[in-house]
Amino acid sequence: MFEILNRGASMAYLVVNERCTGCLACVVNCPAGALAFEESLGKRLIMHSMARCARCGNCWRVCPQGAIEFQFLMKDQWDKVVELELVHCEVCGTPIYTPILKELLGKERQAPLALCERHKERRAASFLAKLGTGRDRP
Repeated sequence: MFEILNRGASMAYLVVNERCTGCLACVVNCPAGALAFEESLGKRLIMHSMARCARCGNCWRVCPQGAIEFQFLMKDQWDKVVELELVHCEVCGTPIYTPILKELLGKERQAPLALCERHKERRAASFLAKLGTGRDRP
């Protein structure tokens, strides 16, 4: 029988259940060419390309066994692709950028202070006020 390869996978859009007989009706009738198969070492492997898939549901309609669980293709879901830590503003705690970005910026010039736009503006205004009054000048 078949090994269900994508059961429980985090990014499985086309889910095929244990009723699949490998008849290839889905592959033959896919108008977008999003389904393909390979046969080697005594096994048939059915593959799906989400990039090619038109989500038309034809594979689901033509499957004589009802093995394709098309509802997964229709879910409007967001898949995690990366999770990064954040550096927060030293004054108010607003998220600003990732430590990796801070490291890259630091290589080109002095590492920026962890300040949000609002607090950068306040710091610049304070600095300009000091210049205008002559404070902190030799």
